[in-house]
Amino acid sequence: MDEKLMRSLIDPELLDNYDKSAGFDLRHLDTFKPACDKQELANLKDDPDVHIYEKMIPGPEGAPDIKLRIYEPTDRTAEPLPCGMFFHGGGFLFGSVYRQNDMCLRMCKNVNMVVVSVEYRLSPMYKAPAPIEDAYAALLWVDKNHKEIGIDNTKIAITGLSAGGCVTAALALMTRDRKGPKPVLQIPLYAMLDHKADTYSQHAITSEKVWCYNYSKIAWDTYIEKGTELNYYISPILAEDLSDLPPVFSFIGTVDPLLDENIEYWNKLIRAGIPVEYHIFPGCYHSFEIAVPDSHYGKMAYNLMYSALRRAFGTEK
Repeated sequence: MDEKLMRSLIDPELLDNYDKSAGFDLRHLDTFKPACDKQELANLKDDPDVHIYEKMIPGPEGAPDIKLRIYEPTDRTAEPLPCGMFFHGGGFLFGSVYRQNDMCLRMCKNVNMVVVSVEYRLSPMYKAPAPIEDAYAALLWVDKNHKEIGIDNTKIAITGLSAGGCVTAALALMTRDRKGPKPVLQIPLYAMLDHKADTYSQHAITSEKVWCYNYSKIAWDTYIEKGTELNYYISPILAEDLSDLPPVFSFIGTVDPLLDENIEYWNKLIRAGIPVEYHIFPGCYHSFEIAVPDSHYGKMAYNLMYSALRRAFGTEK
């Protein structure tokens, strides 16, 4: 769509951030990714209510170790807390455990939970399904070492956004198939779910100020090695058996190229008998709650997510 129409569809509270956005230079990853990494570190902030530490754990067999960034309330007692595993966004091309630091802080404080952010392998160096295998290795470690990090391993949720949303959805499928730990909730937010990137909403969103069709194509084409046999760990929309999965909470905006594939996936889950709560926010683009967290819809999205987590953990008052 043209720029005039695009701007007319965006919620007024999000327009200033949209106008200032430089987009993502995915065509020059050799310079963009280091710059992005540097900016993520520069944007880090501490919170007196949250204690943060990092830990390296073994990766899948033959793979590098995995970095975890762990957030816990500073006033916690010895009692085990619920846990949310978090998988950052970045199109499988960029990002790290520092990318959504603010979101992890917010979840830790507002839900009174331990957040374990996982640094998974990225393309083009590592191809699909490396991030999902890293996520599963991290889930196994968190479950096995729950006493070390002070969590209740019967109350683990898995959360991620965009590419991390794909990791979340695929991890729910993988841990079911491998009879691993079963999360109490999965939160794949505006997830990359369909490798074809060929829906109406994908083709409609063309502005490179925000996540758009061109970025989706670059991300999927880089992530999947040519000749790879596709499966639902790589592209969750391919899953036909969606039984015995954790309940789902999710949200997305109407100006997000991933809208159609997320609605399709939610509907497939509902038809499979999985409890699904989803919210579609008008005038919101990809990662709106990260970009403008104090907007009306940003606050609403966070509060709905906090409530979903507390209900899943049995801590909702």
